[in-house]
Amino acid sequence: MKLTIAKDQLLTGLQAVQNVVGSRSTLPILSNVLLRAEGGQLHCTATDLDVTISCAVPANVEIPGTVTLPVKKIVGITRELAANEIEIEVDEKAVAMVRAGASYFKVHGLAADEFPPLQSFQNAKSVTFTQEKLKSMLRKTSFAVSTDETRYVLNGIFFSFKDSKATLVATDGRRLALTDEDAEIAPTSQADFIVPTKAISELNRLLTAGPVEIQFTENLVAFRTTAATEGGTGVLIISKLVDGSYPNYRQVIPQAPQERITLVREELLQALRRAEIMTSDKSNSVKLAFGRNQLVITGNTPEVGEARETLSINYSGKEMAIAFNPTYLMDPLKALTNDEIFFELIDELSPGVVKCNEPFLYVIMPMRMS
Repeated sequence: MKLTIAKDQLLTGLQAVQNVVGSRSTLPILSNVLLRAEGGQLHCTATDLDVTISCAVPANVEIPGTVTLPVKKIVGITRELAANEIEIEVDEKAVAMVRAGASYFKVHGLAADEFPPLQSFQNAKSVTFTQEKLKSMLRKTSFAVSTDETRYVLNGIFFSFKDSKATLVATDGRRLALTDEDAEIAPTSQADFIVPTKAISELNRLLTAGPVEIQFTENLVAFRTTAATEGGTGVLIISKLVDGSYPNYRQVIPQAPQERITLVREELLQALRRAEIMTSDKSNSVKLAFGRNQLVITGNTPEVGEARETLSINYSGKEMAIAFNPTYLMDPLKALTNDEIFFELIDELSPGVVKCNEPFLYVIMPMRMS
């Protein structure tokens, strides 16, 4: 194998895939990146057997071939090289010679045939989206994914492709985020599945602009992007799906709110940030007291002190005080870009609902007021 490649392109390909490589892998080959040079491209692939990422970048390929090299070493070398063009030559013993300007490195790799093969998606169902739309949907839901490993079906985002709608849901049992968008879904491509957290975080990082094809089988999903420009990069993310049935999320969405309050998103977010300063791990709640045309937000920890903030709002309903975890209330406000949000309440003990002028809904459980 022999090729020359721009330093920036090689770094782009390697950085796209390196995150899935674990630091304590039991199989040496899983610490390596698979490099496959052919047809004017260098394909970089890494896997931890649950998630696989492959990124294709432009390269000038003289002799096609494959090799696997230690990903941390090759990233470190590429990052530190001063020259803008890198030449890589690999012999039959999987030893790579890396030359750039006055620098020379010899890196011992492993044969490519030891690397786990990419899973096949022949005859898989598929739905095509824009990357911008999918990234926006992930931003509005991924913060609510559970980190409790004992509830593994909640350790990911629930995807539902049905009735010309793509719906994404995340919950950890204390809050729930839901968004949906219109999508072209063939009758044969209707499906529900759960994409695990690790694949979601890589998607959040790697999605840019252009189309993304989502292919799925009973236990696998693939997200395939193509280069948006000539000489650009294309990325493939393959992940195992979370095994199990997602809970019936629709039954936790309150149906008959008593009050619907319009709030300025950024103003509410800043007030909550300030009130949160006076909370503690033991006393982690802020109180929202709704009165005539005002909202009083209080953060209070007996041994620390108190913060109080008054916002002018348009409200003429009954007086009501309700407490929430401030982080849980701020998360959707950070994820949204709308100027206004709508807060729906039933009473002090029922879940609150955050909505906006987009297909988005967020349910948050109240906390007991001390």
